[in-house]
Amino acid sequence: MDNSSKSSNMKLNKNVELLLGDYKKAVIKLSIPNMIAMLIQTLYNLVDAVWVAGLGPSSLAGMGLFFPIYMIVISIATGIAVGTSSAIARRIGAKDFEGANSVAEHSIILAIIVGFLTTVIGILSLGFVLKFTNASEIAIQKAKDYGSIIFLSSIFTMFNNSAIGILRGEGDSKRPMYIVLFSSVLNMVLDPIFIYTFNLGIKGAAWATNISIFVASAILLYLLIFSRKTFLNVTFKDFSLDRKILYDISIVGFPTALAQITMSVAIYFLNFFASKAAGDLGVATFTGAWRIINLGTLTIIGVSSAVTTVTGAAYGAKDIKKLEGALNYAIKFAEYFAIGTMLGIFFFSKPLALMFSYSKSSSLLLENVSQALKLLCLFLPGTPFGMLTSGMFQGIGHGYKSLVTTILRTIIFQVFWTWLFVNGFKMGLIGVWLGIVIGNTTASIITYTWGKITIKKLYFAYAQHTHTLSED
Repeated sequence: MDNSSKSSNMKLNKNVELLLGDYKKAVIKLSIPNMIAMLIQTLYNLVDAVWVAGLGPSSLAGMGLFFPIYMIVISIATGIAVGTSSAIARRIGAKDFEGANSVAEHSIILAIIVGFLTTVIGILSLGFVLKFTNASEIAIQKAKDYGSIIFLSSIFTMFNNSAIGILRGEGDSKRPMYIVLFSSVLNMVLDPIFIYTFNLGIKGAAWATNISIFVASAILLYLLIFSRKTFLNVTFKDFSLDRKILYDISIVGFPTALAQITMSVAIYFLNFFASKAAGDLGVATFTGAWRIINLGTLTIIGVSSAVTTVTGAAYGAKDIKKLEGALNYAIKFAEYFAIGTMLGIFFFSKPLALMFSYSKSSSLLLENVSQALKLLCLFLPGTPFGMLTSGMFQGIGHGYKSLVTTILRTIIFQVFWTWLFVNGFKMGLIGVWLGIVIGNTTASIITYTWGKITIKKLYFAYAQHTHTLSED
């Protein structure tokens, strides 16, 4: 039985019908749950940092030192999720539902293998990597204590992202939101218990995070394999390894992961410059301020995930007008949140900074974090143009373009400008914040321009294809 006859036996559900229907409704209905999920994740990261900040600047700096390292794990997991979502959405757009099901099964196997390798490599290399951070021995030891525990959950993190990519690829963003909500709230509840009640310090924060990840994995495993309440049927009964499917996931997922990793590398260097400018206090300031700024950036990432799915389905259906309309509409939609978040952070920078300076040992952070927030929030309005265009690149299978633009933004522009302001102009921490803002804005302009050019080329390519078919 071929794919078309198999696919015809699969009944469309509301999520798939939404994906194949009006792009405006699809963007909004997929974006809002994604945004809530990303916002919740950011809040739990923020709460995590707030509780750790009570242990003192060295503990918060230790968490900050590990953050770019662990972002590599998250980057790989995100790559699997985006590659899976894109591959499934394109097949659904082309009405190849059996092919979409096979993508889901390959994605889970890939996630488990990559998760195991990440755990082993991460634990063995953590101490070596931390030596180059230019931080104090105390902060480095805190990072080791935290990171060695977090790495134990890598397999579960990979599986969770694969499962969420599967659900989003079939147009379901609500259930991933509910799972992220439950997991994050659980983490926030467990944090003070493990950190202070059990007196585990920064290790307690790591164990609270791991437990919440394990619980999310159990829920997603039941939903995908045992509940039979998803559009795709993940059973592995007829599974047969197909290198083309692995390639299709990787052609988007690998560049996406590399793009995310370059962001981690950039944060690693930014931590270095922050440490050079103000020692552990500078790293702690960057760690705290960046978690608040992520309230804005990660909600935009939520819209980007919707763009990847909707444009992927439109591309699979060869509907370039719908693809372009979805991107432009999503940018307008995201701008409301970006501007609103920027204004909120700018005018309430001092109360927000208090979250990281509520104890005597962390009181020095108040003015530094407040000043950082007022400058860093300025890059938010330009972010949707670059980030959502990258989401479109991922949706149509052009992951390498997203990678190139991310490298331009992080490694080239942000790090260069920060280096120039800190080392050249001796501007201290202000130079770090200005370097991030200018680098991000420049890259967003370039990315959006490249996106418009790509869409014009797609119009031309499909016009030629249609003309050739009409002549035949």
